[in-house]
Order: sequence, then C-alpha cells, then structure tokens
Amino acid sequence: MESKNTVKVLINGKIIILSGYESEEYLQKVASYLNNKLTELGSLTGYNFQPADTKSTLLALNIADDYFKAKTQAEAMENDMESKDKQAYDVKHDLIASQIQINQMKQEIGQLQKDKSELSLQIEKLNTELEKFIGCE
Repeated sequence: MESKNTVKVLINGKIIILSGYESEEYLQKVASYLNNKLTELGSLTGYNFQPADTKSTLLALNIADDYFKAKTQAEAMENDMESKDKQAYDVKHDLIASQIQINQMKQEIGQLQKDKSELSLQIEKLNTELEKFIGCE
C-alpha cells in the first residue's frame, strides 16, 4: 500500500498542511491551482468586498466550471478517439479485403499464364501438324 504524503502548502497567504496518497508535487500543483483561482477572482471588481461565504461560493463555482469544461473536453476527446479507432478498424478491414483480392488475382494471373503456356504449346503442335499436312499434299 502506498504511504500517505504530508506537505505544507501556501494557499491564499496561509500555510496549510495537506496529506494524501498523491505525490507532494501533485499536492503542490493543486495548491498552486487554487492560488491562481483566488488571484483570478481577486482581480475582479467587487470580489474583495464580498462576504467570505460569497467568496467561497464563487471560488467553488469557478472550480466546478473548470471541472465541467475539462470533463466535456475529455469526453469529446474520448469520442474522437473512439471514432478514429473505428476508422482505423475499417481501414484495416478494407486493407485485409484488398490483400485477399490481390492474392486471388495473383492466383488467377498464374492460372491464366499456365493456360496461355498450354495454349501456346497446342498452337505449336497444331502448326507442326499443319505443316506436315501441307507438306504431304
């Protein structure tokens, strides 16, 4: 089982101790994201004059908005990947069908060449017989 990591992070000017099974780098990244959101909201006119509960609600809404946008983007990418996988499957299927058709055509060409050789031999044989027949007259 993984060990629990504990890390001190700075969020909104306060040192907070976070612990979890994620890496310290990940926990710092989460804290950094939160600080960036707080800075972003703090730059909006009137945000700093709001009560703490309103600020918390706006922060939560912004994070939820980011989450749903990322989730929608991930779903779109997944759908795109599934579509591309299906296209790749179709191309592979077409390629295999074409390879089978090429192999069949190669066999037909081989048979036709064999038939041609046999017919050429028959023509030579008939020509030889014709020459003998004409020569006998």
